[in-house]
Amino acid sequence: MALSLRRPVGRLLVRAGYEIHKVDEDLWVLRRSGAKEPVIVERLDKTTWTVQRQRKDRRKIVPIGPPELRTHLLTQERRAPVPMSKRQRAMGDYLAHELIATTLRELRISCVLDVGANVGQFAQGLRDAGYAGRIASFEPIADLAASLRDKASRDPDWLVFNCALGDEPGEAQINAVPGTMSSLLPSSEFGKDWSDKLHETHPETIRIERLDAMLDEATAGLEDPRLYLKMDTQGYDLQTFRGAGKRIDDVLALQSEVACVPIYDGMTRMPEQLAAYEAEGFEITGIYPVSRHVATLRMIELDLMMIRPDAMSQQS
Repeated sequence: MALSLRRPVGRLLVRAGYEIHKVDEDLWVLRRSGAKEPVIVERLDKTTWTVQRQRKDRRKIVPIGPPELRTHLLTQERRAPVPMSKRQRAMGDYLAHELIATTLRELRISCVLDVGANVGQFAQGLRDAGYAGRIASFEPIADLAASLRDKASRDPDWLVFNCALGDEPGEAQINAVPGTMSSLLPSSEFGKDWSDKLHETHPETIRIERLDAMLDEATAGLEDPRLYLKMDTQGYDLQTFRGAGKRIDDVLALQSEVACVPIYDGMTRMPEQLAAYEAEGFEITGIYPVSRHVATLRMIELDLMMIRPDAMSQQS
């Protein structure tokens, strides 16, 4: 559930399951699915509101930032003391998804290249946000690709390729990890200290292709495809990018997971990745947190969103 309010509107009773956009002259965004109970929104004082279902599920609105910003976080009352780092990640995810949806819409993207697809959570998020164009998902882990194919079988414009993308085609051993952290690179000592999952790797032989060799198949049937490149490859994004060769000119916008503190040996860091992307004409539209080292407050990984500055003028 998310709530955006610009000034107090007193007491309001709404029925959950609906998307509320406007009440009088004030803007509200109240998103909730599946619940049928009425929701009561009450002002307690100038800075504190509560949202309550008819039973015991109370919500609390917590101001964020300076008062003039009028920005609030809606959370369960019992979870109000949750560390801000977790809230920042959740808010960053929300803002990143909003930027992606805006970018796809404004650029009239007709094909999203979902590199490092895992079980399709990114692709499903695009569909949930209303994107109806082509999705080409690339996932090298065999069992994940099988699960992905099953999910995509109900979506005629969602293609799945069981391979990784890199700068050289061939076979390689990937360090498979349960969940979302499999990498072609070995875990660094810092990475192992930071996440127990990186101790649980097992080798799996995978196929690697270059993006420029796969692009025609991924966009087959599309007239003048407009491309968005999403990369989440656990340290292999730059190799994926280089594997596009001259076809990178066909990509209008991209997102890449960039490293501030390498959790894999041989992993390129943010300055090198950013320089490579900028050299091909991309510029930053957003940067959002992915993971943080709680003990030192350092950011470990970020999602970097970029666009070609002239892409907006190429829409017609």
